[in-house]
Amino acid sequence: MLIKIDNITKVYEVGTQEVHALRGVSMNIEDNEYLAIMGPSGSGKSTLMNVLGCLDTPSNGTYKFVNESIGEMSDDQLADIRNREIGFVFQTFNLLPRATALHNVELPLIYNGTPAAKRKKIAKEALDRVGLSDRVTHRPNELSGGQRQRVAIARALVNSPKIILADEPTGNLDTRTGEEIMEIFEDLHDNGNTIILVTHEEYIAEHTNRIVRLRDGKVERDESKNGD
Repeated sequence: MLIKIDNITKVYEVGTQEVHALRGVSMNIEDNEYLAIMGPSGSGKSTLMNVLGCLDTPSNGTYKFVNESIGEMSDDQLADIRNREIGFVFQTFNLLPRATALHNVELPLIYNGTPAAKRKKIAKEALDRVGLSDRVTHRPNELSGGQRQRVAIARALVNSPKIILADEPTGNLDTRTGEEIMEIFEDLHDNGNTIILVTHEEYIAEHTNRIVRLRDGKVERDESKNGD
């Protein structure tokens, strides 16, 4: 079991109000799964993504990542898991505007102390995997939206993470470019990555093997392509 969450809740204090973003979510995710998290605005899907990615901690419930309890980890241990085990892809790309594609992809390796020659080699290989070997020296403003998202995916790959978490990865792209990005995710899944993506687009979710639908902070439906 890669991920096991049990009865996860998340409550935010907003002024004098309590906002219940997650209300008892339970889920198992196996190695090499490819699933989408869907739901209307305010359903809790981004909160669930942040909890799964160790960017936020639940108010209650248990979260086990490869049989390790996330709730018992220090901030440094959580940061280590985020850097080593999880690759993040965001709707807005989150690239450094003045850095080349290569340098943007190198960043996680800089943070973990990988020597310069080795990290350049790994970053170039990651850019090659997403079809950007001819754009290594280009800056984000010299790239199309689809190319920028490919850079972001390459950056997510450099630490060979167990999981890729993608939050609306095609949200800023046209339909054709979005389909090209989904082909990259399918290839990564075929090569052994576990992929979890948040999307509000049905045609994007259809690429995955499992769709978890949230409503009002709860799992409304959990559907696998084999009908489970």
